[in-house]
Amino acid sequence: MAGNSFGQLFKITTFGESHGVAIGVIVDGCPSNIQVDLEFIQQELDKRKPGQSKITTQRKESDTVQILSGVFEGKTTGTPIAMLIPNEDQKSKDYDHNKDTFRPSHADFTYQSKYGIRDHRGGGRSSARETAARVAAGALAKLFLQQKGIDVVAHVSSVGFIDAPKAEVLDVAKFVTQRESNIVRCADAATAQEMIHLIDTVRKEGDTIGGKVTCFIKNCPVGLGEPVFDKLHADLGKAMLSINAVHGFDYGSGFDGSTMRGSQHNDIFLNDENGKVITRTNYSGGIQGGISNGMDIDFRVAFKPVATIMTNQETVNAAGEAAEIKGKGRHDPCVVPRAVAIVEAMAALVIADHLLRNEVYH
Repeated sequence: MAGNSFGQLFKITTFGESHGVAIGVIVDGCPSNIQVDLEFIQQELDKRKPGQSKITTQRKESDTVQILSGVFEGKTTGTPIAMLIPNEDQKSKDYDHNKDTFRPSHADFTYQSKYGIRDHRGGGRSSARETAARVAAGALAKLFLQQKGIDVVAHVSSVGFIDAPKAEVLDVAKFVTQRESNIVRCADAATAQEMIHLIDTVRKEGDTIGGKVTCFIKNCPVGLGEPVFDKLHADLGKAMLSINAVHGFDYGSGFDGSTMRGSQHNDIFLNDENGKVITRTNYSGGIQGGISNGMDIDFRVAFKPVATIMTNQETVNAAGEAAEIKGKGRHDPCVVPRAVAIVEAMAALVIADHLLRNEVYH
């Protein structure tokens, strides 16, 4: 199986399965002398871990990370960093019913067809459990970015048809405090309560629902991104679309920009009070020609409803015969509250990689 690595210079390779002994990640290319705040890394993992609240899966995992290499006396050494996260609460028997039956909209059929074998316990490698390894690596990338004054912050901006007011991040710490004040991780408290009620209602009905996460990259310098195939927004798009359950990505004005005229959409250049070149508007989302322009980068990530639902569905089995299946075990009714940390992690990995590429190639 290829495709387990991401990044060019700040490169990660994840490993492990949902119901295996552990999952983990190798980070290769992290610069030396980065202060490793293990408490910060664990806090990032805690935002993604299961069993947080009534609106997330009740699988109980501490997601306690172990750093096996690449760190000495609290600092990175520039050598590969290995991080391990043991699995503690597997209930593989919950998946016995789909050993030979394909769950609708899961990876069961495609994995079986491509590889001729699959780990039916929680989806194995296709499980979103793998994303914990990404969050651990992304936390390292965040620590690197913090040294450069760059912040990556996201929140749940919609659940179903419930949309939060458009957010603006003037104070990152305040924004995070507002987001973490509720279990759905929406920075608008009133909207958060509506979202929570909807998710809980859907959960009680045995169903699931989708939503969106909006992410902001603050203080990104001018010049990140490579023209043509490695445009910054293209790499961000690939990063987000690689996350389980993601079905859409847009940045800046996004799809709404297609309804506007050029005279409305163009971001006019001007000098601020410090003589810095900025734009009056930011429909470009901080990226022009595939290269960051110094304005805040903003993008949105759309997540589909979780495929496992607690009602009967028609399907087929491995022999191609008609069958019926119903979800069992512990599953999220909506992934977006836990996905905030994953989106931030993948964005941080992209920016860290492009920062290093700028230093090496330019």
